[in-house]
Amino acid sequence: KGQRRVSGGGFRLRTTLYMASLSTVRKNGIFKDFCTRLRARNKPAKVALTAVARKLVILINHLLKNPSLQLA
Repeated sequence: KGQRRVSGGGFRLRTTLYMASLSTVRKNGIFKDFCTRLRARNKPAKVALTAVARKLVILINHLLKNPSLQLA
């Protein structure tokens, strides 16, 4: 078996989400802690960043569904 790959969605969207997750891990303490926990469980860096990107998508979808919700 080879390594798994994310192939769904557009190339630009995946690239943008990956770069956004890199920036988020560096600047946001909550996501940084999440990524650190994953890395402590011996997950590869790209897997941890993909998990952060997935969390970002979930957060963005939640904010789009609830426009009155504000982030602190």
